[in-house]
Formats: sequence, C-alpha cells, structure tokens
Amino acid sequence: MDISNFLLMRQEIMLLSIVLLLIIAEIFIPNDKKSSIVHFAIFLFGIHTILGFVGLSEGSLFGGSFQTTKLVYFFKNVLNVGVLIVLLQSADWIQEKVVKENKGSEFFILLFSSLLGMYFMISAGDFLMFYIGLELGTLPVAALAAYETSKRISSESGIKFILSAALASGAALFGVSLLYATSGSIFFADIIPTITASNLTILGFVLFFSGLAFKISIVPFHFWTADVYEGAPISVSSYLSVISKGAAVFILMILLFTVLKPLMYIWENMIYGLTIATMLIGNLFALRQQNMKRFLAFSSIAQAGFILLGIISGTQLGATTAIYFVLVYIFSNLAAFGVVQAISLKTGKENMDDYNGLYRTNPKLSLVMMLALFSLAGIPPVAGFFGKFFLFTSAASEGYYLLVFIAAANATVSLYYYLLVVRAMFIRKNEHPIPFFNSKIYMRLGLIVSVIGILVLGLYSPLYDYIFELNGFLNQ
Repeated sequence: MDISNFLLMRQEIMLLSIVLLLIIAEIFIPNDKKSSIVHFAIFLFGIHTILGFVGLSEGSLFGGSFQTTKLVYFFKNVLNVGVLIVLLQSADWIQEKVVKENKGSEFFILLFSSLLGMYFMISAGDFLMFYIGLELGTLPVAALAAYETSKRISSESGIKFILSAALASGAALFGVSLLYATSGSIFFADIIPTITASNLTILGFVLFFSGLAFKISIVPFHFWTADVYEGAPISVSSYLSVISKGAAVFILMILLFTVLKPLMYIWENMIYGLTIATMLIGNLFALRQQNMKRFLAFSSIAQAGFILLGIISGTQLGATTAIYFVLVYIFSNLAAFGVVQAISLKTGKENMDDYNGLYRTNPKLSLVMMLALFSLAGIPPVAGFFGKFFLFTSAASEGYYLLVFIAAANATVSLYYYLLVVRAMFIRKNEHPIPFFNSKIYMRLGLIVSVIGILVLGLYSPLYDYIFELNGFLNQ
C-alpha cells in the first residue's frame, strides 16, 4: 500500500486535519481573540467542502473494510454542504454565547468528529467499520445536545440521547453478532452469497434494523426525538434532523439493496407497516405542537416515513428517489431551522404563537420560512413537490398503490399543520410582534444557500438523472 491508496480517504484525512488544526488554534489563540476560531473553522470547512467535489478514484482499503464509490463521494459531498449550512447558521450563536463560555473550539471539534464517523459509516465494507463509524458519529452528538450547560433542559436532552443511543447501539451490535454467526463473516461481500432466511438471521436483521431506525427516527424508535430536539441547541437539532438522519438512511438503503437483498420478502413487509406508522404518528403529533423545535421534530419523523417509500421498492429507481428526497429535505429543513434559530437568538421566542404577524416586521424571514414549509409539505414548484412525487412514483411502480394512497393522505395532513405556521406569519395579528432585526452575514449566507437549493432543485434538477446513473450498481 502506497500513499496514493490513502487518497481514497482524502475527505476523511482532510476532516481529521481540520480537527487537529482547531486543537492547535485553541492552544495558541489568546482568550480575547477566541471568536476568530469561528471564522477559521468555517473557512477550513468551506475549503474542505469545495475540494470534496474534485474527482476521486474508486477503490477499497484495509482488505475491503473501507470502500469508496462515486455514489459514496456524492453523498459525502451532500453531507458536507448540509454541515456547512449548519455552521453558517450557528456562527452568530457560537460567537455571542458559546465563545464567551470558552467552548467555541470544542463545538467544532465535536461536530467534525461526528461527521468523520458518518464518513466511515457510509464507506464501510464490513460491519466492524460500520459500527465504529456509527459510534463515532453518535457519541459526540450526545455532548453537543447537552452543550448549553446553563440550561437544565439541555442537560436532560443529552442524557436522554445518550441513553437511547446506547440501547440502539447495543441492539445493532447484537444483531450484527447474529448475522456473523449465521454467515461466518462480517464483510458485506462475503455475506451476500451466503445469507439465508433462517430464524437467527431474521432476528439479527431485526435487531440491526432497530439500531439504525433509532437514528432515522422511525416509529416506534422515535420517542427520544422531540425531547432531544427541544432541549438541544437549535444548531444541534438541525444537525440531528438532516445530517445524522441522512447518513443513516444512506447506509441502511445500501445494505438493504445489496447485503440483505435476499431477505427482501421479509423486510419489505416490515417497512410497509413502519412507513404507515411513521407517517401517521409524526403527522398526528405535529398537529398539536406549539414549540417550533418540537413541531419540526415530529415533522422530521413524518418525513422519515416518506423516505421509506423509496426504500421499500428495493430498486434503482427507489434508491434514486430516496437520495434525491434526502437532498431536498436537507435544504428545506435547514431553511426552517435557520429561521427558528435567527428568531430565537434575537428574541428567545420559540413558540408558534410568537410568529403571529411576523411578515409585517420581518418579511424576508417569513418568506424563507414559507418556502421551507411549502417544500416540506410538497407544494409545487419548490423542490419538495418533486421529491415526494418521485417517491410516490417509485412506490407505485412496484405495485404499492394502497401505500401511495395512504402517503398522499398523510401529505394532505402535513399540509394543514405547515400552513398553520404560514397563517400565523402572514394572516394572524399580534399586538406585540417580533420586532424587526437584521441577521449577520453568516446567517444570511446560510439561509440564502438553503433557499437556492429549494428553488434550483425544484425548477431545474439534472441531479436526479445524475443520481440515477450513480445507482446503476443496483442493476448488476
């Protein structure tokens, strides 16, 4: 193995280098200039994101434990863009509150460490690398969820997350051990020709699936979601809702479509029921929420149900629609969370009633929130409409007509509660509305990038065909 082989891990090496540079910066930058770490971290990660789009070769390392393909590169770049938006939207909060507590560098180090774990998870060629990536991607987020140590609700959020994550990781690891017992290998390539639908294999799959279902917030593994989202800092909630969930969706889809393809007649029935339950529970609970973070938490649960529509088909078309929808969901959800964060930072208000009359004082923020909610609801011509339309098409192409009908009914329910926020901003009056304020440059950039993504993916989207080509391995 020479140095050129390690270029297959270029993104991992660059991200690890950023973490090391931040540690060095924390040591040498004086206390009165700690806020410069925010600019330094965003600049470094911006360069990392841009370089991620430079063409890389495919291959594997460490005997097949680490694998890279064009699809994996693409999804890492998607995660990078999402994390960059999170950083832009978090910059003001970090400078105004976190840096004062001398915890600015630690925030970036924990966030990048979690992203590094997700890199390894989606590049895994065996269950050992997968599990290491899963744990590295999860543990730093528990610390981030409890990052506002002055707030009791934030500490509770961290505790709930780490306990739930420990249970989910234990179940996944036990499932992996059972799959190893039946196949005699932890390498994906070795398991594919040997896997059989024995009782032990099915039990192992169910336990393994349960561990990933926790990260995606699939019902009934969703109970932690609303409490953690409400208690965690908004930037951490947005990271959990899109980056963590997106990485878990990607690796679950790849494993179901390749390693566990022989068990499709089993897992498609299980996912059928979970899809209905996830959409239904997420939408019904979102109807009664007033806190915007809890509102978006249950919204994200419902969106996870829609993502399963693409996964259940087990086809190249289904994989394409699922990845495309995750990309759309990242821009849409981050736009909504960005507005919530901007308002919370300036006023401390996070309830839906506080948004009454927002358009009269802050029309630009209101328009961004409206576009984000319209995209999440699936209203044309924004990107969310095409994302859901493609998901419905992929499920219908495999004969899941009843499931598509149920999904369409749930989309109608979701439209109602998304419009509740729009009504509050544009129609309802407020004697003491949120006063006008200007967000700083980083927040503006984060919202602008999110809005551009929502509009471009809706009005002009060659990415769908590109993703379809990347998924060609599913037909092999």
